[in-house]
Amino acid sequence: MKKILRYLLGALLFSFLLLYISPYSFLLTAVQKLYETGRDTAFLEDYAYFDNRVVKAAENVAEWPKHTAYNKIALSDKIQDLHAQYRSVAFMVIHKDSVLHESYYEGYDASSKSNSFSVAKSFVSAMLGKAIEQGYIESLDQKVSDFYPQFGEGKGAQLTVGDLSSMSSGLDWNEKYDLSINGMMEAYITPNLDRLMLNSKIVDEPGQAFRYLSGNTQLLGMIITKAVGKSLSDYFTEEFWQPMGAKEDALWQLDSEKNGMEKAYCCFATNARDFARMGKLYKDYGDWNGTQLLDSAFIALSTRPRFEESPEYGYGWWLTSHEGENGFAMRGHLGQYIIAFPASDLIIVRLGHQKGPKLNRFGSQAFHDYIQEGFEMINNVSQP
Repeated sequence: MKKILRYLLGALLFSFLLLYISPYSFLLTAVQKLYETGRDTAFLEDYAYFDNRVVKAAENVAEWPKHTAYNKIALSDKIQDLHAQYRSVAFMVIHKDSVLHESYYEGYDASSKSNSFSVAKSFVSAMLGKAIEQGYIESLDQKVSDFYPQFGEGKGAQLTVGDLSSMSSGLDWNEKYDLSINGMMEAYITPNLDRLMLNSKIVDEPGQAFRYLSGNTQLLGMIITKAVGKSLSDYFTEEFWQPMGAKEDALWQLDSEKNGMEKAYCCFATNARDFARMGKLYKDYGDWNGTQLLDSAFIALSTRPRFEESPEYGYGWWLTSHEGENGFAMRGHLGQYIIAFPASDLIIVRLGHQKGPKLNRFGSQAFHDYIQEGFEMINNVSQP
């Protein structure tokens, strides 16, 4: 029996050694960071387990005023059940730039940070628009190979920054959110995102069809960093976070501590009130209380479909509608939502641990229910 146990232990150690020196050594880090927490996917508080760069709060904070009917309209039973079932941690309804409702759960409050996951993709898209506006990037049609010659041959030679933002790159990428061996998991764990992306290939014709891939935004983030000569965190701080009057420092996860690259596709952590600021900025087409922070034409382009056959996505933003009114949203893994409807001057924020089953290409059933709740609240306010 002892001989068998020694053999099994030796085989186990040898397997770990092979894994350590293999291209899949990142799985060891995954085991350490995720399995030890009892999880098999990214989670709201995972920023505590990774290196981060600080996105600094504003010196002149723009507080959200409270609506005259603040928290006077009770949540519907349906939404309360959804919050319990899918473990919401925050829910906000903002009408005419005043907080009509906010509620928090599981020990979270107005200053609690949580990971937004792919909400960050919309932040990167905003920075693309700003970099174009400032002349760091020529246009949406500028070739990726201008920044990274590795993409200058074959199908990659036609790849543009706009293709990355609109999720139409033709990139060879497996968008799967678990601990299997694939591009998504390696991107979450790797200490060198640049190397991962620069070893990726373009296998389909760019600019032809929508296919949601996190690798697109990661490569776009690298291009913006190279073009502006600053980290994404610093650029976002200077051009958006501080000008919007953010109250709290935010955290953006990095691949490694020293000179790390942000996980551009993911992992910006802050609170519901500060997340809502980007919803307000896009709702108002780049105008922030009288200051134009982002070109309104770029926002208008970003919030309509690039491809007729894929009406659910524009440039870095998900698209939606409610009873004929168009809206748009930042959406993240596990049901992180910042939703805006400009015509109704409405912003809805939901953060939580689960999102529920998918309803259609425009989102989960819960996503649509949160929108319905927001509209019912503002309709109740308008009634005598």
